[in-house]
Amino acid sequence: MFPSTSTMAIVDTLLVTANVAFFYAILIWLLLHTLRQSKLQRAVFLQQGPKFFSIITLLFNFILTLLTIAFAVHEYRTNKIVRYSSVTFALTWVMASLVSFYSMKKTTRDNKRFPFVLVLWWVWASIIEAISVSIGLMKNNFEYLDFWNFLSEDDNIVGVVSLPMLLLLLCLSFCAREEQHNTDMEQLLVHPGEEEEEDDDDEDGENFTTAGIWSQLTFRWLNPIFRKGRVQKLELAHIPDVPHSETAENASSLLEESLRKQKLEGASLAKAITSSVWKSLALNAVFAGVNTIASYMGPLLITYFVNFLVDDNSNSSIQCGLILAFIFFLSKTLESLSQRQWYFGAQRIGIRVRAALMTLIYSKSLMIKCAGPTHGKIINLVNVDVERIGDFCWYIHGVWLLPVQVILALVILYINLGFLPSISALAVTILVMVCNTPLANMQEKLHSKIMEAKDTRIKMTSETMKNIRILKLHSWESTFLQKLLQLRDTEKSWLQKYLYTCSAVATLFWTSPTLVSVVTFGICILVNTELTAATVLSALATFRILQEPIYNLPELISMIAQTKVSLDRIQELINEEDQNQFMNKHSSKDSSIVIEIKPSEYAWETSDGTNKKPTIQITENLKIKKGQKVAVCGSVGSGKSSLLCCMLGEIPLVSGTLIKVYGTRSYVPQSPWIQSGTVRENILFGKEMNKDFYESVLDGCALHQDINMWGDGDLNIVEERGINLSGGQKQRIQLARAVYNDSDIYFLDDPFSAVDAHTGTHLFKKCLMQLLSEKTVVYATHQLEFLEAADLILVMKDGKIVESGRYKELIACPNCEFVRQMAAHEKTINQINPWHEENSISCRPLQKNQIEVAEENLQESISNWKRNKEEEAETGRVKWSVYSTFVTSAYRGSLVPVILLCQILFQVMQMGSNYWISWAAEQTGRVTKGMLMGTFVLLSGGSSIFILGRTVLMAVVAVETAQRLFHGMITSVFRAPVSFFDTTPSSRILSRSSTDQSTIDTDIPYRLAGLVFALIQLLSIIMLMSQVAWQVILVFLVVFAISIWYQAYYITTARELARMVGIRKAPILHHFSESIAGAATIRCFNQEQIFMTKIKDLVDEYSRVAFHNYATMEWLSVRINFLFNLVFYFVLIILVTLPRSAIDPSLAGLVATYGLNLNVLQAWVIWNLCNVENKMISVERILQFSSIPSEAPLIIQDCRPEPEWPMEGKIELQNIHIQYDPAGPMVLKGVTCTFPGRKKIGVVGRTGSGKSTLVQALFRVVEPLEGKILIDGVHISKIGLQDLRSKLGIIPQDPTLFLGTVRTNLDPLEQHADKELWEVLKKCHLAEIVRQDPRLLDAPVAENGENWSVGQRQLVCLARLLLKKRRILVLDEATASIDTATDNLIQKTIREETSECTVITVAHRIPTVIDNDLVLVLDEGTIAEYDEPDQLLQNNTSSFSKLVSEFLRRSSPK
Repeated sequence: MFPSTSTMAIVDTLLVTANVAFFYAILIWLLLHTLRQSKLQRAVFLQQGPKFFSIITLLFNFILTLLTIAFAVHEYRTNKIVRYSSVTFALTWVMASLVSFYSMKKTTRDNKRFPFVLVLWWVWASIIEAISVSIGLMKNNFEYLDFWNFLSEDDNIVGVVSLPMLLLLLCLSFCAREEQHNTDMEQLLVHPGEEEEEDDDDEDGENFTTAGIWSQLTFRWLNPIFRKGRVQKLELAHIPDVPHSETAENASSLLEESLRKQKLEGASLAKAITSSVWKSLALNAVFAGVNTIASYMGPLLITYFVNFLVDDNSNSSIQCGLILAFIFFLSKTLESLSQRQWYFGAQRIGIRVRAALMTLIYSKSLMIKCAGPTHGKIINLVNVDVERIGDFCWYIHGVWLLPVQVILALVILYINLGFLPSISALAVTILVMVCNTPLANMQEKLHSKIMEAKDTRIKMTSETMKNIRILKLHSWESTFLQKLLQLRDTEKSWLQKYLYTCSAVATLFWTSPTLVSVVTFGICILVNTELTAATVLSALATFRILQEPIYNLPELISMIAQTKVSLDRIQELINEEDQNQFMNKHSSKDSSIVIEIKPSEYAWETSDGTNKKPTIQITENLKIKKGQKVAVCGSVGSGKSSLLCCMLGEIPLVSGTLIKVYGTRSYVPQSPWIQSGTVRENILFGKEMNKDFYESVLDGCALHQDINMWGDGDLNIVEERGINLSGGQKQRIQLARAVYNDSDIYFLDDPFSAVDAHTGTHLFKKCLMQLLSEKTVVYATHQLEFLEAADLILVMKDGKIVESGRYKELIACPNCEFVRQMAAHEKTINQINPWHEENSISCRPLQKNQIEVAEENLQESISNWKRNKEEEAETGRVKWSVYSTFVTSAYRGSLVPVILLCQILFQVMQMGSNYWISWAAEQTGRVTKGMLMGTFVLLSGGSSIFILGRTVLMAVVAVETAQRLFHGMITSVFRAPVSFFDTTPSSRILSRSSTDQSTIDTDIPYRLAGLVFALIQLLSIIMLMSQVAWQVILVFLVVFAISIWYQAYYITTARELARMVGIRKAPILHHFSESIAGAATIRCFNQEQIFMTKIKDLVDEYSRVAFHNYATMEWLSVRINFLFNLVFYFVLIILVTLPRSAIDPSLAGLVATYGLNLNVLQAWVIWNLCNVENKMISVERILQFSSIPSEAPLIIQDCRPEPEWPMEGKIELQNIHIQYDPAGPMVLKGVTCTFPGRKKIGVVGRTGSGKSTLVQALFRVVEPLEGKILIDGVHISKIGLQDLRSKLGIIPQDPTLFLGTVRTNLDPLEQHADKELWEVLKKCHLAEIVRQDPRLLDAPVAENGENWSVGQRQLVCLARLLLKKRRILVLDEATASIDTATDNLIQKTIREETSECTVITVAHRIPTVIDNDLVLVLDEGTIAEYDEPDQLLQNNTSSFSKLVSEFLRRSSPK
C-alpha cells in the first residue's frame, strides 16, 4: 500500500501535467488556425450543416467550464489552498469552450466540425470524471480507498453532473462526424476530383516562404513533403523551389555587387561574402547567443535544485520546487528552439554562399583561358573549396561564442566555488586547449597531406577512367591499377596518422571534464572551500558544458585556416586578369575587310616567368576580305590551330598589334566538343529553330542519313563527351552547329580529318562552297586537295606564316614550303594512279545517297541502348547487408565487441566518480578528504584509460574498413567490361572514388560508433533515473515509441532527399567540366549567358534539395528535443513531489545533472539513427560498384598460349556474328575470312559498315554471339584477356596521352631503355621535337596531352606501338591528323618496321591502304569485297574502285 501523501502528490502531478499538455495543445491548434486563415484567407463561413449539434455542444462546454471554475473557487474558500489540478482543469475547459465557439463559427478546409484535439480532451475529461464518480460510489464499501482524500463530496457532485454531459458531447461529436462524412461522400459523387485538387493545393500551399512564425519555428511547413514522401518515392518535382534569397541568381548578384564595392578597397572575397549575407549572419548570431545563455541556465539552477532536495523542511517549499522545474523546462525548450533555428540558419547561409561562389567560379572559368587554372583545379575549387567555405558558415559564430562560453562557465564556478577554484578551472581549461592546439595543427597538416594524396589519386583515377578503353586494349589496366593502389596506400598512411591524431583529440575531449574537475576539487580541498552536493553537481554540469569550447577551439582554428586557404584559392581565380582584352569582339564595319593581321607575337605561357619562344610570330600585314576562303596548311606542330586561336583571341598577345576580327564568329575546334543533350540541342546551340535553314544545314553537313538511322532522329540523346557518337558524327554535328549559327566569319580547324573521302568532298562542296559561299571562312587542313579552291593560302612553319597567296602563285615558286608539301601530296596520288590508269574509271559524280554516310553500327547500337540519363539510386531503406558488410569488413568485426565494452566501462566509471564525489560531499566528514579525492582520481583515471582504448581501436577499425571497401570497388571497376564505361559517365565513378570514399575514410565509422555510444549513454542515464523513480521507465517507453514513430515517419522522406543531394551534385560538376572543355566555343558563339542560366538552374536544383534535406533534420530534432524536455520536466516534478525520506539527494541531484543532457543526447541518438542511414548511402554506392559483372579472366592458367605466340600472325574469322544489345540490330553478320600472317590488310568501307566492331572483336572488347576467331590456330575466346591483348598492338582513332612525361607515355610499364625510346622517336620523326625541351625524355606531358598537337599525339601513339614490337598490329585511323608529307614518312616507317608483322589498317584515306597486300571492304556488317587492291581496281563496279575514284576526283588539280 502506498503512503497516502506521496500517492496523492503523484496523482496530482500527473493530472496537472496532462491538463497543462491539453491546454497547450488546444491553444496551439487555435493559434495555428487563426494564423493560417489570416494568412491564406481560406476560411469560409458555415453555410449549412448540423447547427443543432453545434449549439448543443457549445452550451455543454460553457456549462462544464462554469462548473469547474465554481468548484475551484469553492475549494479555495473551504480549504484555503489552491490545488493545481483544479486550476489547470478549469483553465483547460475555458480554452475548450473558446475553441468550440470558434469551430462553430468557422469551418476549416477539411470541414471537420470540431478539432480532434478537442474531442481528445472530452475523452480525457470523461475518463477522469468516470473514475472520480466510481471511486465516490465505492468509497463506503472499500475502506482501503480512504487514501483518496483529495476526492471530496463536492467533487462527487461535480462528477455526477459533468459525466452525462460529457458522454452526450462525445455522442454529438460522433453524429456530427458521421453526417459530415455523408456530406463529403455526396460532394465526392457530385463533384469528383475537387477534393483531390484542394488537397494538392494545400500541399503546395504552405512552404517555407509562405509559412507563419509558428510554422517556421516548429518546421511545420515541411509536413506536405513528409506526407508525399510517406506514400510515394520522392522526386525532384515534389520538392518546392528554394526561397528567393537562396537562389543562385540572387546570391550571385549580391556577391558580385559586394565585390564591385570591395574593388575600390582591395577586393577581399571574405569581406564581400560577409557583406552579402550580414543580415542573415546577424539574425543567426542572436539565435546562437540565446542558445548559449539558455544552455548555461541548467548548471546555474542545479545548485538551487539540489539545495531544495537536501532541505528537510520542504512541505512549505513544494511550490518553489515546481517553479524551479518549470524554469528548467522553459530554459531547455528555449535552448532547443534557438539551437534548431541557429543551425538551420547557418545551413541556409551556407547554401547561399555555395550558390554564389559556384556561379562566380563558373563565370570566371568561362572568361579565363590563357594560361588559366587547369580543369582539375576548377573542379577542386567547386568540389572542395566552395563546400568548405559553405561549411564554415556553421562555425563562424564560434569565434565570439567561445570566449562567451568560457566567461559564463567561470561566473557559475565563481558563484559556487569561489575565486581560486574558478581561476584554477580556467587555468586547466586553457592548458587543455593549449595541449589540444598542437594536436589540431598536426591534424590540419595531416589533413592537407591526405588532400594532396587524394588529389593525386583522383587525378589519376579521372585520367584512367577517361582512357580505360585504351588501357584495356593495351592490356595495361593491371599496371595502372597497381599504380592507383600505390597512391591509395600513400593516402592510407596519411589517413592512419590523421585518425590516430583524432584519437588523441577525442581522448582529450572526453577526459577534459574529468581533468578540470580533479584539479578544481583538489584546489577546493587545499583552500578549504566547502564542497556540498549542490556545488559539486553544479560544477560537474559546468565542466561538461566546458567540453564544447575546449574541443571546438582547435577545430575552429583548423577550420579558419582551411577556409582561408580556400578563400585565397578562389580569390586567386577571381584576380586572374580577365581575358576579354584578347577577345577580338569588334563590331562589323562597313569596310570589306573582316580580319586585319598585323605584326605581333603570341604565347600560351604568359604566367611563366621564363622567356619562352612565342607560339605564333606574325611578321607581315595581312587583310582578309569579306567572303574570302582562307586555307591554313603546314606540317604537324607548325602552329595551324594556334593561328586560329590567335584570331579568336584565345592566346595572349606578347607584343605587337592584336588581330582584329569584325563581325560575328563561329568556331569548329579540331578535337570535337559536344554537349550532353540531344543532337538538335547541339546544332541549335541556343538559337531559335528555323526549319528550312535547319534542314539545309543537315544536308550540307551530311547528317540526314545518321538522323534517319537513330531511333529518335535528331532528338537522339548525346551522352557525356559524345561517347555514343563516332568521331565523324561529332565532327559533322559541331560543323552543323557552326553553320546554323549563321555568323559572318567561320574558323574551321581541320574539319575533314575525321571523315572519309566521300564525306570530306561532300562537306567541302555543299557546306564550305555552297552554304557558306558568301561567308568568310578560315580553315586549317591537312587535305591539300582542298587548297586550290581557297582565295588565300597561309603556309605555316615553326609558328610563323612563311608564305601566303593564291594557289597558283604559291605553286609557281619552286623552292617554297608549299611546293614541298604539295610534292608529297602528288607522290601519294601517284601511288594510286598506276593502278587506276589501267582501269579508266569514269569519275562521274556520285549519287547523293552514296555521299551521305551512316556512322558506325557500333555507335548506333550504343545510342539505342536504354541508357540511364540520370544516375540510378537505390530506393527504400539501406539494406542490413550493407551495415553488416561495413561492420565486418575489418578483422571480421572481432574488434567491435571490445570497443563497445570500453565505452560501457568508461560510462560506468564516469558516473561512479560523479556519484562518489556528490555523495561524499553531501555531509561534512562522511569520508576523509584524502579518500574523497583518491577514489575520485582513481575512478576518473580508469574512465580515461578506457576512452583511450576505445578511440585507438576505432582508428584501427576505420582505416582497415575504408581500405578494404576501396580495394573492392576499384578492383571491380578495373575488371568491368568496356560497355560499362560506355554507359557510365566517369563523373559517377569519380564521385564514388572521391566524395563517397572520403565519407567512409573519416566520417561513417565515427557516425556509426557515435550512435552506439550515445545509445549506451542514454540507457545509462535512464537506468540512473530509474534508481530514483522507477515510473520514469514507463514514461521513457512511451517517449521512445513516439520517437521511433517520428524517426520512421521522417526517414522515408529524408533518405530520398539525401540520395537526391548526392545525385544533384554530379550534374553541376558535369556541366562545369563540359563548359570548361568547350569554353573557347562558348565564347566564340557568345553563348555565355545561356550557359550561365543553365548552371544557375542546376545550382538551384541542388540547393532546393539540400535546403529541404537540412530542414528535415531540424524538423525531427525539434520534436524529439521537445519530447525529452517533457520527460526531464516529468522527472523533476517526481523528484520535487516525492518525500525526502524516499530519495537520496545526491542521486537525485546526479539525475538532474545528467538530465540536462537528456534532450541533446536523445536528439543525437535519433538524428544519428537517420544521419547514419543517410551517410550509409555512400557505402551502398561503393558496394554497388564492387559487384560489377567483370570481363573474362585476365589469365586462364589451363589455357595459356605459348610465350612466343603468335609466331605467324595468321587471323581466321569464322562466321562472326556480333550484337551489342539483345534488342539491338546485328552489327557483324556472319563475317568469314582469313588474314594471312605477315601481310598488310586494309579494312575500308563507308563509315557505318562495321570496321571498328571488327577491331573490337579481335581484342574481345565485344564477344561474338556466334562464330570464333583463331590466331595461329588458338581460339582467342578460350585464353585470358591479358594473354591476348598483350600480344596485339593498336593505335586507336583518338590519340591518347597521359599526364606525366614523354618517357612514361612511351613506356608506361618501364620495360625499355632510353636508347630504345630515342630510336622509336627518331623513326616517328619526333626526336627533334622532344630535343627542343632541355628535359628531353622527362619533358612534361599535360593532362590529355594538351601541350602537344593532335598530329604529334598520334605520332607518340605510333612510337608507343613500335616500341612494343608486336606480331599483330591494328592501326585505326592512325594518321588522320597528320599532314601528307609526314604521313608519307610515317607510312614508310611502318612498312619498314612491320615487315614481319600482320598489320590491319582501318583507314578513310586511300593512300594508307592502296599499297597493302589485301583490302577488305565491309558494307553494313558483311564482307562486300576481299582481295588484292589491283584485282579490286580492275573491276569498275567494285566498291573499292569507287572509293579510289572519289579520292582521285577530289585530289586531282582541276
